[in-house]
Amino acid sequence: MLTKLQMKLTDFDYHLPDELIAQTPIEPRDSSRLMVLGEGISHRHFFDITDYFEKGDTLVLNQSKVVPAKLTGNKSTGGRVEALVVSKNGAGYECLVQGKHIREGTKLHFGELEAEVLEVRKNTGTGKYLLDFKCSGNLEDILEKIGEAPLPPYIKEKLDDKNRYQTVYSKEKGSIAAPTAGLHFTEKLLGRIRDKGVNIAYVTLHVGIGTFMPVKTDEIEQHIMEPEFYSITEENAKRINETQGKTIVCGTTTVKALESSCVDWKIMPAQTSSTLFIHPPYKFKSGIDAIITNFHLPKSTLLMLISAFAGKERIAAAYNEAIANSYRFYSFGDAMLIFR
Repeated sequence: MLTKLQMKLTDFDYHLPDELIAQTPIEPRDSSRLMVLGEGISHRHFFDITDYFEKGDTLVLNQSKVVPAKLTGNKSTGGRVEALVVSKNGAGYECLVQGKHIREGTKLHFGELEAEVLEVRKNTGTGKYLLDFKCSGNLEDILEKIGEAPLPPYIKEKLDDKNRYQTVYSKEKGSIAAPTAGLHFTEKLLGRIRDKGVNIAYVTLHVGIGTFMPVKTDEIEQHIMEPEFYSITEENAKRINETQGKTIVCGTTTVKALESSCVDWKIMPAQTSSTLFIHPPYKFKSGIDAIITNFHLPKSTLLMLISAFAGKERIAAAYNEAIANSYRFYSFGDAMLIFR
């Protein structure tokens, strides 16, 4: 068995043909393909997922909602600039900014919304800036009007319907990227799952800047995760802890919330931030039996998480099978149901 010190970034690399990167979501949502990774590999469709639920099981979903946090505009000198609003921080907002010659004092214009660069966070290694937005109202309300969904850079096509980058059960605003494993669910499919006697529990984990930050260290355990806010209510913690059957978790963000909140093998109510980095070897303690997830980028922390859950060699074999069968990858791609 590989030890922590032997795990290298290159251990989580693989080659993906460009044509397998999904550019648009499939319709209807639950018609995407589903690879089931159990004792072997089965090829199904996502609407078949009800076959894997039984009475007494609990499905855990992340109800975070994506904020249209991407702004496109210009510097006062005319140069084009893009800003991704990450979080409120004291005197201003932490943002990722793309543009040339961005310095402290630089004035930015996003239509009628103006901003000034208060600080360049040179020592964070993330390319973050602290911006002061000159607006009389609430910035979050303004973003709803003029902001765009911050789609991942590998998606080149414009998204016509903003709601397709939200889960049907999204509720709590705060993410800068969608918990994409949940994009496959429809209200009708969730109803079919409930009809089987399955409990549905909700957590909130707001996907943060770490989603956009690649792992740069060859020794993966040296990578530091950016904090992400999560919350679990007492009612939902109780529902998960009292599960009589399987606990099936939708998405790596939900896994992170449960593992972060777990104390003495019990899910605890929480409202805090987590920097938990799950990678092989890792001992799961929250009682997860299966994970619903998409196919993740090479060398990503998400690929490392599912490799910790299912085994690195097992995941590598499943990904090879997916590529050979032309599965669609990444945010708008197909899904996996992974049993331990």
